[in-house]
Amino acid sequence: MARLDPHSYNDSTQPETETLDWKARVDFRTQRLHAEATLTLKEASAGPLDLDTRDLEIRGVVDAQGRPLPYMLAPPEPILGSRLRVELPPGLRQLTVRYRTSPGASALQWLTPSQTAGGQHPFLYSQCQAIHARSVVPLQDTPRIRIRYRAALRVPKALKAVMAASFVHREEHGVEAEEHYEMPQPVPPYLLAFAVGSLAPKELGPRSRVWAEPELLEEAADEFSGVDDMLRAAEALFGPYDWERFDLLTMPPSFPYGGMENPRLTFLTPTLIAGDKSLVNVVAHELAHSWTGNLVTNASAEHFWLNEGFTVFAERRILEALAGHEVSALHAALGRRALEEALHHFRSHPNLTALRTHLSGVDPDEAFSQIPYEKGYLLLRAMEDAAGRPAFDEFLRRYLATYRFRALTTEEFTAFAERELPGVLAKVDADAYLHKPGVPPGAPSPRSARLEALVRARGTVPSADLVKDWTPTEWQLYLEWLPSDTPRDVFRQLDERFSLTKSRNSEVLVSWLVAALRGGWEPALGRAEAFLGEVGRMKYLKPLYGVLASSREYRGVARSLFKKYAERYHPIARQGVELILSRA
Repeated sequence: MARLDPHSYNDSTQPETETLDWKARVDFRTQRLHAEATLTLKEASAGPLDLDTRDLEIRGVVDAQGRPLPYMLAPPEPILGSRLRVELPPGLRQLTVRYRTSPGASALQWLTPSQTAGGQHPFLYSQCQAIHARSVVPLQDTPRIRIRYRAALRVPKALKAVMAASFVHREEHGVEAEEHYEMPQPVPPYLLAFAVGSLAPKELGPRSRVWAEPELLEEAADEFSGVDDMLRAAEALFGPYDWERFDLLTMPPSFPYGGMENPRLTFLTPTLIAGDKSLVNVVAHELAHSWTGNLVTNASAEHFWLNEGFTVFAERRILEALAGHEVSALHAALGRRALEEALHHFRSHPNLTALRTHLSGVDPDEAFSQIPYEKGYLLLRAMEDAAGRPAFDEFLRRYLATYRFRALTTEEFTAFAERELPGVLAKVDADAYLHKPGVPPGAPSPRSARLEALVRARGTVPSADLVKDWTPTEWQLYLEWLPSDTPRDVFRQLDERFSLTKSRNSEVLVSWLVAALRGGWEPALGRAEAFLGEVGRMKYLKPLYGVLASSREYRGVARSLFKKYAERYHPIARQGVELILSRA
């Protein structure tokens, strides 16, 4: 037996899935999917086949002729869920599992009408990364094994089902409709994605449209109107876009991430709608995943930096192409600040601050941080500096072409890099990034005139004239650089002068609230309490609950707020906040 992914029951000696045919009926009343999954294997096989499941109620397993197959659902294990072992007779290539999901499926969030923008219809969406696909479909839930799939979702006729796949057709049957989708490119299971709700589309360009609840559609379309420029800039850097369309879905406020790079239909938090396009770097990040992550994938969560470090590097190259070096450098400085925070957070688990991690027995959601993003970015920036940009750009294109629609490990990456850029890994001390905690002392640092001006403003109350051209990124950096012993009067002056508590930009608002609460400036508390009931994005929940829970004065407030709002948050976000509160 060889289990190459510590987060999957998949045994590398067993056959691999080639395609998935999935049929599911969405039942909002019971908050379940009633479904069947037909798996077609790459070759006819015999013997045991181990599939990943979590909280699935298995109704039966049959072959292509409908004959029952023997199976055993093992008791659940922490993190992994339950192994479904099916015994395959000789020559079998296709099997169907009939099942239903649990109301508490970790990948799904069911929203009542009152939790949506329109207030009239319920909403359902999935979030399968890192290892939550198994709570929706019984399958080999490891990014090592990419699958093509076809899907048919049966939903209430008044609602629209969208998937991260190519739309085929819609059929209506009485009070229900069935939406058919197909994904012709092979994808890792964590990129299975769908949503069901009152949704309407608006075209943004020849290859892109935005979906949203009708009440948010025009705002979302205005905010994301520049997506075609991003797409062209990305193709100029990384080669042709391989997914035909780059559509966007504006999610409900409870969505736990800034974005999720589901191919053909990126999911985006509504907190990006700031009214001034100032947060669309998240769109650039999700677009970059179309090459780094979706096209070339990490083989398991232990190599997650291959996904996110490359994507942060690609995101900042897209930003540089569209907005210039100064903007890219500001984002790099903000990323370095986030990296320092993450290193501090994991100070008692330094093994999790290396890029190449070892996660047997560790939940990938608990190991999740900015480290693979920003430390991975620094390694690639160091390699770019050592090789020179033209040579590194050629290397990146060869890398993407070589591993196109494949998954790889850190060790495979380093072997490829040594062949293509001999001596560069040693020159930048890649081993220190990959296998040692912290950040190597020679890591690249962002430099720009605007960054230098911002450094000079540290610790002061800036004048209105000084900040008149500041971007939200500059405001974030300024606020995050405020020392913990900043006098309360400074916070009063800042809010009176710049109305930061009323900011529409969620990044600026959260940076302000965290700094003000850490400094004991009580007028920030009311806005923080309201904001925690408005959003479910973990990037905001974690620092706000963290700063409240770390204060003896506000710890009880944090617990009462979580009790009040927990049901509004996605299960992944709830788990993250519970961990923070348990340590307080």
